[in-house]
Amino acid sequence: MSQYEGYTLWLTGLSGAGKTTIAKALEARLKEAGYLIERLDGDVVRQSLTRDLGFSKEDRDKNIERVTFVAKLLSRNGVGVISSFISPYQATRDEVRQETTNFIEVFVHAPLEVCAERDVKGLYAKAFAGEIPNFTGVSDPYEAPENPELVVNTHLETVDESVDKIITYLVQRGFISSLPARTEALA
Repeated sequence: MSQYEGYTLWLTGLSGAGKTTIAKALEARLKEAGYLIERLDGDVVRQSLTRDLGFSKEDRDKNIERVTFVAKLLSRNGVGVISSFISPYQATRDEVRQETTNFIEVFVHAPLEVCAERDVKGLYAKAFAGEIPNFTGVSDPYEAPENPELVVNTHLETVDESVDKIITYLVQRGFISSLPARTEALA
């Protein structure tokens, strides 16, 4: 049995802001240290749990509702959950906060221009050309968090600096104990 409480670390931000990159690096560091961690990622969840949903506001809300259910089950049973989803609407994130254990909102911030430059899939170019409807930040709104517990500025910080910031927060709040220094394999 885990001696630590579960939590739901919710990474929100535009497509290309760095949510998945940070989530993977954080997951590796925490698992290496022996913590119970599960990572829920937008792209992975849409391939399995929510493949029947599109990108309308109604479908986005339903997507987050299903993910919230999974995060709720895990976090209340002592598992740290790292969720990386655009989750563009404040009201929806507020609902997740109410439903999950120890919700921690992390705004993964990068300006729209930076996200578009990073876009290896070419989605922003298609969205700017009007080929993708309901694209967050272009033809659909993104409501930046009003009072996130943490902000990581991925256009100004390295992945390791962002991960260190999150780990420091988790240690300060007692969700984990201090971690060993980064190893070259994980850095």
